[in-house]
Amino acid sequence: MSPSTVSRALRGVPGIAASTRARVRAAASELGYVANVSGSRLATGRTGTVAVVVPSAARWFFGQVIAGAGSVIRAAGLDMLLYELGDRDGRRKFFSEQSLRGRADAVLVLSLNLEPEEAAQLEALGVPVAVLGPGPAGFATVVVDDFQAALTAVRHLINLGHRNIAHIGIDNSEDVTSGSTRPVARLAGYRTALRDAGLAAPDELLALGDLTVDGGAAAMARLISGPIMPTAVFVASDEMAFGALKVLRSAGLRVPEDVSVVGYDNHELAELLDLTSIDQAVHNQGEAAAQLVLNALSADRGGEPAVATASIPTHLVIRRSTAPPSSPRTPNDNPKEPTS
Repeated sequence: MSPSTVSRALRGVPGIAASTRARVRAAASELGYVANVSGSRLATGRTGTVAVVVPSAARWFFGQVIAGAGSVIRAAGLDMLLYELGDRDGRRKFFSEQSLRGRADAVLVLSLNLEPEEAAQLEALGVPVAVLGPGPAGFATVVVDDFQAALTAVRHLINLGHRNIAHIGIDNSEDVTSGSTRPVARLAGYRTALRDAGLAAPDELLALGDLTVDGGAAAMARLISGPIMPTAVFVASDEMAFGALKVLRSAGLRVPEDVSVVGYDNHELAELLDLTSIDQAVHNQGEAAAQLVLNALSADRGGEPAVATASIPTHLVIRRSTAPPSSPRTPNDNPKEPTS
């Protein structure tokens, strides 16, 4: 075979027959051949690396997304380079120092509401960029319809007969994500579902907290100490819902007999705790984001055109944390029929 054919087979470039690629790799293995990475990068201008920029690798959500992305990246024969921003100072340092220049062939950005100057810096890299969540024009995006998912969750509670439905939302004003739009969409879905059913959404039934178990616990404590006792709660994340469940049980309130709880994420512990939750296919979000940039790299090499957006479906997983309210309805509790 020609040197160019061998090189393309080892690098996974499209256009090489599977049988040819297998013969080349078998011969390389038999000879103990290992490609010179530095030389390859000089010759091709590629690093063989996809960078993943994440606010916090410690959070369950981001860990699942990274795992999903990593499985796709490794299957394509590429390496993954992880950048954890940590806090706002880490984020400023990352972008001010242009940490990715010359280090990656593509970039995945997870749940950051990018500032215009940050988006411009990423665009200036000249490599494919995919954003998990709504992103600037020109970037590939992976989106979840949080508004519709929240509608589904709250309508489930309404259909069970609940009228005083509270919401525990995510307060990320101080978070490194710098105000992701996703919690806003969940809050809007909650309010719309109540409005369509003719139900009120007073401020007393809204509590925000940090995206942690403790944040959910603190928010739940405020709700059950307030002037309106909810019979059901829609929580914007499962981790926060775990804290809410702990507070309810510590207060002697039964779930779901006294208070029904719906979470969001379908965390791996949700089934163990019998938590009804919105499954947003977190692992699949990472896979889809990685596939978007791989498609873009393939398009650069003459492969199929890149897909700009991937939409991840959600569905409600009903478990035993939701049930009809135990107290009877009063005449004033009857809502109007939901609008079509």
